[in-house]
Amino acid sequence: MKRIAFISLLLICTMMTEAADGLRQNRDGLLELNATASAMGIDGKSKGASLDSLYILGGELSNSAATSIEDIDEVIPRMAALGLNTLLVPAYWEFIEPEEGQFDFTLIDRVLQRARENQLKIVFLWFGAWKNSMSCYAPVWFKRDTKRFPRVETRMGKPLEIASCFSDNVLQADLRAFSKFMQHLADKDKGIGTVVMMQIENEIGMLEDARDYSPLAQKVYEKEQWAKRYGTDVYADEKFMALHYAQYVEHLAKAARSIYPMPLYVNAAMNSRGRKPGEYPSAGPLAHLMEFWHQGAPSIDLLAPDIYDTGYKSWASQYATADNRLFVPESRCCVNSGVRALYTMGEHQALGFSPFAIDQAPETDTWHVTQAYTLLNQLKPYLRSTKPYKTWGLLFDQEDKERVIEDGDRVLTCRHAFTLPWDPRATDGSTWPEVGGVVIKLSADEYLLAGNGIVVEFATKNEQQYQQRKALGEDGFVQAGQSGSQNGDSKEAKSSAQRFSGKRLGIASIDQISIGADGAFHFIRRDNGDQSHQGRHARISVGEYKILHVKLYQY
Repeated sequence: MKRIAFISLLLICTMMTEAADGLRQNRDGLLELNATASAMGIDGKSKGASLDSLYILGGELSNSAATSIEDIDEVIPRMAALGLNTLLVPAYWEFIEPEEGQFDFTLIDRVLQRARENQLKIVFLWFGAWKNSMSCYAPVWFKRDTKRFPRVETRMGKPLEIASCFSDNVLQADLRAFSKFMQHLADKDKGIGTVVMMQIENEIGMLEDARDYSPLAQKVYEKEQWAKRYGTDVYADEKFMALHYAQYVEHLAKAARSIYPMPLYVNAAMNSRGRKPGEYPSAGPLAHLMEFWHQGAPSIDLLAPDIYDTGYKSWASQYATADNRLFVPESRCCVNSGVRALYTMGEHQALGFSPFAIDQAPETDTWHVTQAYTLLNQLKPYLRSTKPYKTWGLLFDQEDKERVIEDGDRVLTCRHAFTLPWDPRATDGSTWPEVGGVVIKLSADEYLLAGNGIVVEFATKNEQQYQQRKALGEDGFVQAGQSGSQNGDSKEAKSSAQRFSGKRLGIASIDQISIGADGAFHFIRRDNGDQSHQGRHARISVGEYKILHVKLYQY
C-alpha cells in the first residue's frame, strides 16, 4: 500500500513538473500540442468512441447545492425523481484542499454514494482556479497569498479577483489539486463508471478588460509580438487570452487522461447582447474562438455553450460543428426547457442537455423537463441506433412558427400548434409558449413525431408546390367565399396546364405509442377524425407531451 501511494505521489509530482516546464516553454512561442495528443492516443476516433456512449438527460445543481452532506443527501434523490439520468455536480477546490497539501474528499464520496443508490451518472465540474471568470472557489490560503499566486490586472493596473493563467505557481497549485481529485476518482470509480465526464474549470474568461495586463502577461504578450501578428484591438487581445487559457487547461486535461481517462469539456458564457470582449467573459471557449481553443487544448473533447439568452437555435448551431459535438451543460431552467431538450437531441444528435439550478426550480418548470426526458428515454433506441435514422428537431414560438422539411420526395410542413385556428389560446392576445419536438424517419412512408405543441402536414413535392394554403375558419374548413380549388372555377384552372398531376400523400394511421427499451412500440390509442382534422395532419396539442407513430400512403 505504501509503495502504491508513493508511486501515485511520484506520478503527480512528475506531471506538475512537466506542466510547469511546459508552461515556461509555451512562453517561447505558440503552443503546438497536437503531436503530444496523438502520442497519448487522444485522436478523433478514440474521442468519438467515448462520446458516442453518452446520452445525457441531465440537470446541473445550483452552485452551493453540494457543499454539505445534508444537502447532498436531500438533493440527489429529489433529482432522480425528476427523471434525470445524469447530474452535473460542482467539485469545489476550497473543500477538497482546505489547507495547502491536505486533501479531503468527503463531499465527493457522498455524491458518488448517493448517485449510485439512485441510479444516476455524474458529471463533475471542477471549480478550480476559475468559476465564471473569478477565482472565488480557490482555497483561502491561495487567495491570501497574492505574491505566490498573482492576480490579473486591468490596463489601468487594477488587480482583479482572477488568478493569472500566466503564473506557474497558479498552474501547479491548481494542477496538484485536480490531479489528486482525478486519482481519487480513479481509486473509487474505475470499473464502476458513475462519473461519465469532467468539466475543467467553469466559464473561463476575462472581465473588465479583454486581456490580462499584469507584468507576467505583458512579458508574454511582448515576447510573442502579438500586436504585430493580430493587431491591438480588443478582439486581438481576446485571441491572446483564449490561446493562453486553452494552454493552461491543456495541462489539466493531459493529467486527467493519464490518471482516469474520460470525456473532457470546457463551457462558455455567451458573447450576447452586443457586448464587447471584457463586457462578457472574454476569451472563453466561444464559437468564434474555437480555432484558438482547439490549438491550445487538443486534449479537450468538447467546447460547450451555456445558453441563457434568446435565440436558442442559433447558439446551439454554432457549437454543433464537424469537429465539435454539441452538449448543452447549462440552459435556463424554465417552462421552455423540455422542448429545448427535445430540439437539441433531435436536430443535432447532441450528447445531452442540462438545465441549470434545476434543484431550485419550481415544479411548473421541472414538470416540462420530466415530460421531455420521459419521451427522450423512449426515443433513445432511435436517436442512438447503430442504424442511422434521419432526425430533425423542431422549436417554435410566436415569431418563428414554421419549418418545412424536404425529405426526398416527401415534404413535411411543421408548425406551432397555435397556427391552427380553433384553440382560443392562439388568438386571445397572450404570448405563444415555446413548443417543439423531434421527427424521426423510420422508412419512406413512416415517421415518429414526438413533442409538445406541434402540427405536421405531409405532402409529395408536386402536391406541396401545387397546393395553395387557404385561410381556415374556426371549424377548420375554408372560409366562406373562398374556393376549394386552386384558382376558383376559372377556365384556366380547368385547363390541362393547371390540372393536378402525380400522386398525393395520405395519412394511413396516426397512433399514440410508448416505446420500450428494446425499441418496440406499444399501442396506446389511435388519433383520427377530429384529432387528425379528418386525416389532414398529425398534431400534439400545446401542453401535451406525446409520441405519434405516423404511417402514410400515396394515392
